[in-house]
Amino acid sequence: MQDLLPIEQYDYLLVEKKQKLTALLSPFGAPELTVFASPAKHYRMRAEFRIWHDKGDFYHVMFDQKTRQRYRVDSFPIASQLINQMMSTLLPLLKKENVLYHRLFQIDYLSTLSNKLIVSLLYHKELNEQWEQAAQQLKKQLQALGFDVQIIGRASKQKICLEQEFVDEILTVHGQPYLYRQVENSFTQPNAIVNQKMLEWAVDCTRNSQGDLLELYCGNGNFSIALAKNFRKVLATEIAKPSVSAAQFNIAANNIDNLQIIRMSAEEFTQAMNGVRTFNRLKGIDLMSYQCDTIFVDPPRAGLDQATVKLVQNYQRILYISCNPQTLCHNLQTLCQTHRIEKAALFDQFPYTDHMETGVWLIRK
Repeated sequence: MQDLLPIEQYDYLLVEKKQKLTALLSPFGAPELTVFASPAKHYRMRAEFRIWHDKGDFYHVMFDQKTRQRYRVDSFPIASQLINQMMSTLLPLLKKENVLYHRLFQIDYLSTLSNKLIVSLLYHKELNEQWEQAAQQLKKQLQALGFDVQIIGRASKQKICLEQEFVDEILTVHGQPYLYRQVENSFTQPNAIVNQKMLEWAVDCTRNSQGDLLELYCGNGNFSIALAKNFRKVLATEIAKPSVSAAQFNIAANNIDNLQIIRMSAEEFTQAMNGVRTFNRLKGIDLMSYQCDTIFVDPPRAGLDQATVKLVQNYQRILYISCNPQTLCHNLQTLCQTHRIEKAALFDQFPYTDHMETGVWLIRK
């Protein structure tokens, strides 16, 4: 069982990350990094475990990334306290119902700072009415124990939501609460405390901005909703349907009236802006009515493709959040020909790993 975290090493490991990132950004004239630490434990709001069946018993397991060796997990200090409480409560209840544990191979947990939780049970079998009745009873038992929980069953080409497939999170940015709908099996920032710090840093960078904001890869509106107050109007793009739907809900729930979401990939939007292609999804949207002096990008690990980098260079100010410093630096080789780094930040989304979430705020030279 691998339950222990090297908490006493946390500060040292964070200093090490700062040194690595400082060295990576030094060729681009980056200023001193602002470092945003994570809680040393119970910081991850999502967790996935395989279920290992062994001589009539079963338990959570994970696999060592290097050796691929399986190890049992009874508690998981990386994950939120709510997930840990659910882990220890759920399995004894599942063990009482054969239909709930038979051919169960994985459990996914999604928790929130607002104390809500989704438990997804994944099976190698068809889920029938008997399963659904047992799952309803399980949900009642968990609610009686004080859990605000949604139960979802998944199997091949099947998804059964006993009530809903989402939870509503509350994130606080400079004292202001924002409601964010988070959909099961869709991307959300895994470290909610650090996410709040990322949002505050982004708001501070863009304070007193002129004109409008264009955001690529907006997800469920995580950044755009908090940033909207700093701009006249915000135009945001996202390709994943569940994220777009959640973003539309979040816009309404937070009474944001100057933010519009388009369901397009960054690459498609670049093609539209460059006149390479026309898209029906842009009908009725007057792109010329936007005066976007600022662009915000939070791309996947591969970074920005070359055409999008060229598009990004057209803007006076660039806010770039990166989950991969190597691809960020590759993009900066082009971006720093026209822009300088005004601010740079390290967000420790994933303590005890080599992963570094980076923010850079660039201004045209």
